[in-house]
Amino acid sequence: MSKIKDILRLRFDAGLSLRDISKCLSVGPATISEILSRFAASELTWPLPDEFSDTELEAAVYKGRNVSRTKRQPDFYEVHQELKRKGMTKILLWREYREKDSATAYGYTQFCGHYRSWRKTQKRSMRQLHIAGDKLFIDYCGPTVPILNPDTGEVRYNAQIFVATLGASNYTYVEAGRSQQLEDWIMAHVRAFEFFGGVPQLLVPDNLRSAVTRANRYAPVLNENYARMARHYNTAIMPARPYKPKDKSKAENAVLIVERWILMRLRHDHFYTLSSLNQRIRELLVELNHRQQRVHPGSRHELYIRLDKPALMPLPAYG
Repeated sequence: MSKIKDILRLRFDAGLSLRDISKCLSVGPATISEILSRFAASELTWPLPDEFSDTELEAAVYKGRNVSRTKRQPDFYEVHQELKRKGMTKILLWREYREKDSATAYGYTQFCGHYRSWRKTQKRSMRQLHIAGDKLFIDYCGPTVPILNPDTGEVRYNAQIFVATLGASNYTYVEAGRSQQLEDWIMAHVRAFEFFGGVPQLLVPDNLRSAVTRANRYAPVLNENYARMARHYNTAIMPARPYKPKDKSKAENAVLIVERWILMRLRHDHFYTLSSLNQRIRELLVELNHRQQRVHPGSRHELYIRLDKPALMPLPAYG
């Protein structure tokens, strides 16, 4: 609160607005407004006596309140995770935070402001707020895995690595397929839905040919068989828009993690069948989804159980 005198000077001497004072001092407009209101309600007038210290000013403005008491910092990572639940609001989370100790709690405006500031410090993929059960992001890895002829050691074909990750939890499904053609593409989705135990509201694929016949930022033309599959599962398709990197950031991040944590560990292995490759991928996928995340607490699987799993739509009863 050492900036109280500066706030008063800029307001009364310079005649600046709350927004301009905020820019000059890096203090939130809500805090400035509160200080000015408290000053107006006090017995003080501007200009202050020369001998009036910052400590005395603070005590007068915050009379009747323990000014040395620091505000209790919310767990904004937990706030961010809770906001992924359908129907969750910031005001409910603020009320729950405030109920623990109202005397040390931020006001709602400050709570929201600090949350916005916290989000700006996170990686781009973390800043986006994905609602539980809402979106499944889908793409293929760039690197492939060769399937060899057991007799000659020659490459029969290069297996394509399909990656699907849920938006709220980052819980990820990975499988190897013969190609990126329509049949392999659709069957990979079917197995992904079975793996997740449910269906999201939206599928967000990249603009590969098996998903999108003609890419367009506003009205992409979907592959009819892919669209038919989506209708069967009562979901919808919203392809990532061209030249919109935010649309693809979740999928691209998942692909990068799969390449680092799964494919790099396969680089010295030899596979002669697709099934043996997928068996090894499944083993490594369990490790990936259960691994404690370095930056934020918990694993992808734990977040999936808590967030995405309860929110997914059920699989169709007829398969």
